[in-house]
Amino acid sequence: MAEMKDWGPRYLTGTEVNRLDAADKVTGRAKYTYDIHLPGMLYGKILRSPHPHAKVVKVDLSRAEAHPGVKAVVNLRLPERETVRYAGEEVAAVAAVSPEAAEEALRWIDVAYEELPFCVVEEESMAPVAPQIHPNGNVEVPRRRQREQGDIEAGFAGADQVIEATYRVPVQTHSSLEPHGAVARWEGDELTVWCSTQGVVGVQGNLADWFRIPKSQVRVISEHVGGGFGSKFGPGVEGLVAARLARQAGAPVKLMLSRKEEHLCVGNRPSAIMKIRMGAKKDGGLTAFHSSSYGTGGVTGVGNIPLPYVFQVPNRKVELKDVHINAGGARAMRAPGHPQAAFAMDSAMDELAGALGMDPLAFRKQNDSAQNEIRLKQYEIGAERIGWHRRNRVAGSGEGAVRRGIGVGCGLWGGRGVRNTFAEVRIHPDGSVDASSATQDIGTGIRTLIAMVAAEELGLRLEDVRSHIGDSRLPPGRASGGSTTTPSTVPAVKIAARQAKEQLFERVASVLGVEADRLEARDGRVQVKGNGKRWDWREVTAQLGGDSVAVMAEWGAGFSSQGVAGVHFMEVEVDVETGRIQPVRVVAVHDCGLVVDKLTAESQIIGGVIGGISYALLENRLMDELTGIMLNPDFENYKIAGTLEMPEIEPIMMDMPERGVIGLGEAPAIPILGALANAVHNAIGVRVRELPMTPDKVLAALGRVG
Repeated sequence: MAEMKDWGPRYLTGTEVNRLDAADKVTGRAKYTYDIHLPGMLYGKILRSPHPHAKVVKVDLSRAEAHPGVKAVVNLRLPERETVRYAGEEVAAVAAVSPEAAEEALRWIDVAYEELPFCVVEEESMAPVAPQIHPNGNVEVPRRRQREQGDIEAGFAGADQVIEATYRVPVQTHSSLEPHGAVARWEGDELTVWCSTQGVVGVQGNLADWFRIPKSQVRVISEHVGGGFGSKFGPGVEGLVAARLARQAGAPVKLMLSRKEEHLCVGNRPSAIMKIRMGAKKDGGLTAFHSSSYGTGGVTGVGNIPLPYVFQVPNRKVELKDVHINAGGARAMRAPGHPQAAFAMDSAMDELAGALGMDPLAFRKQNDSAQNEIRLKQYEIGAERIGWHRRNRVAGSGEGAVRRGIGVGCGLWGGRGVRNTFAEVRIHPDGSVDASSATQDIGTGIRTLIAMVAAEELGLRLEDVRSHIGDSRLPPGRASGGSTTTPSTVPAVKIAARQAKEQLFERVASVLGVEADRLEARDGRVQVKGNGKRWDWREVTAQLGGDSVAVMAEWGAGFSSQGVAGVHFMEVEVDVETGRIQPVRVVAVHDCGLVVDKLTAESQIIGGVIGGISYALLENRLMDELTGIMLNPDFENYKIAGTLEMPEIEPIMMDMPERGVIGLGEAPAIPILGALANAVHNAIGVRVRELPMTPDKVLAALGRVG
């Protein structure tokens, strides 16, 4: 790890600071892309294939073009894309004077399809007689996903206990509060796009490349974003189509997707079927691990599922296959691959600990790959808060048909800062300060963190700094993914603020009659170190005359590092008559280096826990094997967690400024699946190895149905 630079006095970072945009959001003043309305604006809609697999023989746009409310129509089926491979894939699009006119015009487009055989079930798609879905075959075996180390045969031969089980997690669709979409406006050759995106700068580049114009002619604005989780990095088909329609119509076009389209077309977390065999010695030392896994990302690959996860095994073999089916493709989703791996590994660790007659927590401590003070402290804190010592007493206890249990799960993430992230800090003669970066806030609070860090470095109050984000005209910022936004942006702001302060001191030192290196900024004043002489901040900045001090800085090593971990402990109640699982309490212990805003960091943990509970208990994309369509593309039938599923959640942060700033977004979404599954097993004495853990699966495990 790079040597950490001196952060300086901390009086804002590490405290609980309310979000700068909180009042705007709760009052409705905050403007999301969905809220953008421009004079003369048209409404875009996309015609999608009703078939899971078909050749598009003809697209006749003439009737739609003649519709009195239609101003632009585009055919999205290029020659190299004649075949649609899932129900919902794009075929054509229109822009009209109203949403109703656009919907009607879609029905006036005449499309002829030649339907082809399809498959929407992983196991069926793997069969030799399955219809070909992907050019490279329905089953791909990426070489980089096949790994082996040590001698697994010797490892298993030397094991005193071996367990073997298969763990299954379904496809999870993105359920962002704000759907995907954009509002596009052309003014000559200049394109402005308001976009619900995780990557303002990336969308700018994508649009410039698509339309073959300089990036300087494209402006992307994303003032507020209603969630992304990994699905909103590029403009998407919807963003490109909005801009195409707007250019053709000569008017602004707004194209926001429906909830159904969100489920079908904008990404998912792939499924995973993970067969695991694992062995250990009587003393608890792991000896061998073998996983054979497959899953589907629809028409795209699965990505990585990093098994064995968290725990160190000297002899291991990992096999992972991509299975293609006729469904929408995968996109990154909060901690890609890690929740699936954690669910399987945490479950297997508990099963093996049980076979050895060991306490699952002691078994984890012994085999945790981190084996460092931070990780062991997390185990210690969480176990004390949840009351791990009473686990055996709690197991299976309760009143009537309700049984209680306690479980634990673990996770790891990187969360490092990266280069090519810039920020600007500008000090004005009137004493006001602007801190800017073309990043975006997808709900994690970076707008607030930017102002906090600049204010703290300049010795000012939070309200003395204006924070600017979400506009590609600002200094190039970081896309919000991989837990890299905060550890990339905050150091850039810190460096820019420090350099701007130093330039201010250089410019006013002679007027103040003191050497610049003897000045410091604290408590809204500039003072001489040691002798007590001080001036009001505005009195000093007034000496700048008509010029501001402006510094743009790039992220650099020294204020951030990488490597975060989390341990979740969970207590649940299970009704053995109905099969319903009720989470009761979660203790979530995490580190992220220097905690910038304790309030938003804890909010990240709580959000990760909620998302994990939703994934573990409810979420499940259902595909009809006979028609090839998704049966539940709405929130009535695709269930996500609500207030009834919520337990008491206690987030615990480990503030370690000596490690610098590290990202926290992904880490809290990982350990909750295993913690919940292990708590359920502790409660009812039988294992549920498939998510979501719906009542029917609980009752089946208990032998009461099926």
